[in-house]
Amino acid sequence: MKLKPGWLLLLSISAGVWSVPIDRNGGNQEAKEEVPEENADTGLYYDRYLREVIEVLETDPHFREKLQTANTEDIKNGRLSKELDLVSHHVRTRLDELKRQEVSRLRMLLKAKLDSTNTQSLQMDHASLLKQFEHLDPHNQNTFEAKDLELLISTATKDLENYDAERHEEFKRYEMLKEHERREYLKGLDQEKREREEKRMQELKEKHRQHPKVNAPGSVAQLREVWEETDGLDPQEFNPKTFFKLHDTNEDGVLDEQELEALFTKELEKVYDPKNEEDDMMEMEEERLRMREHIMKNVDTNKDRLVSLEEFLKSTEKKEFSNPKEWETLDAKPVYTEEELQRFEVELRDKEEELRRRAETLRQEQELLKERGKALEAQKREYQQAVLEMSQRQKEQQAADGQPPPAGPNGELQFQPETHKPEDKEAKAPADHEAEAQNNLPAEPPQNLPLHT
Repeated sequence: MKLKPGWLLLLSISAGVWSVPIDRNGGNQEAKEEVPEENADTGLYYDRYLREVIEVLETDPHFREKLQTANTEDIKNGRLSKELDLVSHHVRTRLDELKRQEVSRLRMLLKAKLDSTNTQSLQMDHASLLKQFEHLDPHNQNTFEAKDLELLISTATKDLENYDAERHEEFKRYEMLKEHERREYLKGLDQEKREREEKRMQELKEKHRQHPKVNAPGSVAQLREVWEETDGLDPQEFNPKTFFKLHDTNEDGVLDEQELEALFTKELEKVYDPKNEEDDMMEMEEERLRMREHIMKNVDTNKDRLVSLEEFLKSTEKKEFSNPKEWETLDAKPVYTEEELQRFEVELRDKEEELRRRAETLRQEQELLKERGKALEAQKREYQQAVLEMSQRQKEQQAADGQPPPAGPNGELQFQPETHKPEDKEAKAPADHEAEAQNNLPAEPPQNLPLHT
């Protein structure tokens, strides 16, 4: 699925919207069926949010019409964002929902980041933390307004302009890591094996360099080769306008980055084969990126990251189209210097040392937990022993008194409060009767009373 041309002017990306081919000739041709095309991830961390906002906006007829007639400046200066006030109510409601979902996702990312860094925060100020995300308005977290669309447009434009540079830097680090691992591997071998491995690696490198000549991207030789081998047409009948229409696969009147990169497949197959040990597919994708940038630099005159038919035809009139400079592939020279490699290796050692320190800290914490576990286990055993001893003493006491110990349904020992023994009551009864009898006896006559005659 592809973005409409208006969005492509701004973002130059493939995204999740179905495009209906536009009849630019005004004829009464039958409408063609919508064809869903594969998504191409922009690489932005808010890629899904961007796609969903575009898809919802495309459903509004008024905004869709304005988008078709908008140019790059209208989009970049925020003029298009003001049209948001005129979209239908259900579209605004859906956009509000998308923004709330995005804010919720960003909050979860922030929480995960804080948790990973062991940051203790009793009262988290989400509004302040959300300010680091530039693609939405953090002060209004519930509704999608014109400012949100303007921020989304400006941020995506800026980020996509830096995206290719970040890809080049990522590839350079990949190549330096590969070279670092190669050197470390050779260090671990004895001299005989090391010399043998170095020879084998050099042979593979030379084998990779032995490939057919690669035509300069966008040159007549390169395009004619696609015309003949991919399109199956006579190279003597090559026509730039027909070629453009053949490879404008979604018929939107421009060649976007994905359509351009598809043109380089035949050239890349001359150099890279996934079955060969000496061919690195990561290098192939870097080569594809370099070819696309070369086309954009020389053909895309208005720098909107798209090639229009007019720009394409003008490029075929240049001297470089017929007599281009020889294209140098990646194997012609390294993408990094020895100094850059040394700095990279220092960085790797620092990271490895940090990982070792963390591993040691974790090991110590694990040992501490084991010791605590052992202490708790010892306390548990002591408690169980004390319970057993108490149970044994109670059994012995009850056995001495001639009664079986009280037991539960499963035979477990039960503790009961002390009760008066029956024999105590029987022993007490005669004493009580004797005291009562003594109380009922008549009183003795007084002594030394005078006798009467």
